[in-house]
Amino acid sequence: MTSQTITASASASASGTWTLGDRTVNRIGFGAMRLTQHGEAFAPDAVPRDRDQAIGVLRRAIELGVNHIDTAAFYFSSLRSANELINRALAPYPDDLVITTKVGPDRDPSGRWLPHATPEQLRGQVEQNLRQLGLDHLDVVNLRIVGTDSIAERFGALAEMREAGLIRHLGLSNIRPHHLAEARAIAPVVCVQNMYGIGASPDRKEFLDLCGAQGIAFVPFYSIAGTGRTVGATTDDSSEVHTLARARNVSTAQIRLAWTLHQGPHVLAIPGTGDLDHLAQNVAVGSLRLSEDEMHVLDRLRHGTG
Repeated sequence: MTSQTITASASASASGTWTLGDRTVNRIGFGAMRLTQHGEAFAPDAVPRDRDQAIGVLRRAIELGVNHIDTAAFYFSSLRSANELINRALAPYPDDLVITTKVGPDRDPSGRWLPHATPEQLRGQVEQNLRQLGLDHLDVVNLRIVGTDSIAERFGALAEMREAGLIRHLGLSNIRPHHLAEARAIAPVVCVQNMYGIGASPDRKEFLDLCGAQGIAFVPFYSIAGTGRTVGATTDDSSEVHTLARARNVSTAQIRLAWTLHQGPHVLAIPGTGDLDHLAQNVAVGSLRLSEDEMHVLDRLRHGTG
């Protein structure tokens, strides 16, 4: 087993880079979902996070080399909006910063989920993101979907906004392979954002590899949280993950994140946190290199063998 020390001052640039269309980003980014509140994301009774703390985390992320932030207009709590926090903390934005947002889902002011947007409603969601972020165009917009139905009309509506200059690049979230093929027949796709982490099924790995073969970034969500999903990281890691973490003197969350980054050079991580220490730990994973033996142990967990 390889010995290696990672430091809390490591830069996101240690993770390597990938391109989103014509934009180059470090492979360790930042997800804004947990920025607005403590506890489970989207829980109506969650405690809003301290505003200055959230702004401090965003600014520190940039200092650590993060230049890819994932957000959405529906990331908000009773007192906080992720987009508006990003605007307050980082505008005027660094030239190399890429902000990716999602459209499709929506929530009313009370936090209740609404039906996903129709093609006609997507324009309003794009304009909402533009307004909250203080931008005249969006770097990347992901169409997030639920189900297996055709996305042609919805993705086509975003493609029209891309042609109009409101959007620079398009991506997809929570999709199946046939959705990707359908979308690529309409307009270029620069990224796919799907759930992925240790324990993922072989068909999910096949899709990740397909994206890489087509030059498309694969951006996993819940790679640390696992079965915890919106609740956050769980404590039910396998004994193998705990053993590797102890041997490396890192957390199990860092092992999970490192394994995900090792799935291919086109994999971009977007771990989210509202805590400065956790932020530093996440960014430091970009310099953590797992050995072949360690990867074999973790891969066996994915395939459910042994």
